[in-house]
Amino acid sequence: MIRSAAKITGIGTYVPDSRLTNEDLEKLVDTSNEWIVQRTGMKERRIASENEYASTLAIKAVEDLIKRYNVEISDVDGIIVATTTADYSLPSVACQIQAYFNISHVAAFDLSAACAGFTYGLHVANGLITSGVHKKILVIGSEVMSKITDYTDRTTCVLFGDGAGAMLLEYDEQNPSFIATHFGTDGAGGGHLYRSNLSTAIFDSEIALGGKLVQNGREVYKFAVRTVPKGVKTLLENAAFQHSDVQWFVPHSANLRMIESICTKTGIPIDQTLTSVEYRGNTSSASIPLSLDAGIKDGKVQKGDMLILYGFGGGLTHCGVLLTWTCSEKN
Repeated sequence: MIRSAAKITGIGTYVPDSRLTNEDLEKLVDTSNEWIVQRTGMKERRIASENEYASTLAIKAVEDLIKRYNVEISDVDGIIVATTTADYSLPSVACQIQAYFNISHVAAFDLSAACAGFTYGLHVANGLITSGVHKKILVIGSEVMSKITDYTDRTTCVLFGDGAGAMLLEYDEQNPSFIATHFGTDGAGGGHLYRSNLSTAIFDSEIALGGKLVQNGREVYKFAVRTVPKGVKTLLENAAFQHSDVQWFVPHSANLRMIESICTKTGIPIDQTLTSVEYRGNTSSASIPLSLDAGIKDGKVQKGDMLILYGFGGGLTHCGVLLTWTCSEKN
């Protein structure tokens, strides 16, 4: 159990209009709809337009949150954006969010933890609010993975899509959302999933041209199915809960076959697992809020439900959060 004084008071999401189907990919590389579905469970992904970026998607996700939950964000004092596909090296996407909404007194920064970024963002925001340093924080996961995907690489280009999700956390010592967290890092595995920036000296077994993503899918798969079940077990043990106490499991939507394997190893039924992978693809840090929000819109997730959100990916890093869903739409 952890001490918490942070309550989730809203969620918003956004995906671009453009769709990239498996049939579209058949025209780009040597692949097939059957091959993609069998190995990943994916049928289509949403792709940002030429003029859409991580900041664009993030802004629209926040606007969705405001509209649905009728919340005020002018008094937000923290903005955390989890992204690996920021518009610029600097300024941060968080600073762009601050400027767009004209929030006057706020700490704003981006967080780089790849596909675990959103749960790391929640972990950090909960700590800042619980410590009393902050009162109200926006946590956003926003990715335009299509802009760093190599569409000549048949093993990776079928995986990724674009999207964004945002949550609002506020100080509430009496009704906090957060119960427990568990996290870890295996930096020695960093070469299995990376994107070049200034250096090519460390991971020189592959060449990432033009800053495109490089992934050893087999090794990342092994990391996830080995690490996440152990992490879920530790998370529940630390909070003195059982699998049966949890209503919904929301893992990073990397690959449906991977999620099925993780569910088998954790003992959590697949029908209690929320994903966004089938029609959104792997949206990195945005996948967890996209999956959760789909469950909310479908009427599955109810106020008071206990959830496990578990991110994992490049780094290699992972972070799980056990929480109670504490908000409902006000409109």
